[in-house]
Order: sequence, then C-alpha cells, then structure tokens
Amino acid sequence: MNKNDQQFIAQKIRTQYMEKESTELDELRELDAKVKRPANVFGYTFGSISAVIMGAGMSLVMTDIGATVGIASALIPGIVIGVVGLGMTLLTYPLYKKILNSRKNKYGTEIIKLSDKIMNK
Repeated sequence: MNKNDQQFIAQKIRTQYMEKESTELDELRELDAKVKRPANVFGYTFGSISAVIMGAGMSLVMTDIGATVGIASALIPGIVIGVVGLGMTLLTYPLYKKILNSRKNKYGTEIIKLSDKIMNK
C-alpha cells in the first residue's frame, strides 16, 4: 500500500471521530424527516396489520384452521374478518396522505423559509 492510500484511509477514519458541524442543509433534512417519518411509520404499521387481518380471514375460509380452533363453520367469520382487513387495507393510503398533509401544513412554512435561505446564498 503506497503513501497516498495510507493517508486516504487515515483521513477517512479520522473524519468519523471529528465533531460534525451542523449546517442549514442538515437542519432542512431533519425537518423533512420530521414531516415524513410519522406518516411512513403509520402506513407501514397499519398496512401490515391490515394485511395480516385480511390473511387471517382468508385462511379461515380456505383452510381447515377453523375446525382446528373449534369453529364449526368458519366460512362466515372468515369472510367477515377478511372484509374488515380489506377495508383497513384500503384505508391505509388515504390515512397516510392525511397524516402527511397535516405534517406538511404544520412544518411547511419553516421548511420553505429555510430552503429559500439556502438557495439564496
């Protein structure tokens, strides 16, 4: 390994231990994440739970799990559970958009001011 490679590696390691100075761009990124993160967490969580509920209903209808659990006729409960899960799944995106838009309204002016400040430098 030559001298330049050693210096490059040393510099790369050194930067990991130096204090990072916060810039306006970092602040803008943090605000953007603050807007999007709650909506994303809700969307992934609610959507996953909805899909599991819908799958449970489908499993009751299409397999003999109902008999194993002790349900004599699992067709009707399976359909109801599946439709509830499907309804929840269909509501995921509109609820996600509503949360995202409310967060955009809350932080929008601050983000616009900061981005204008960065772009006009």
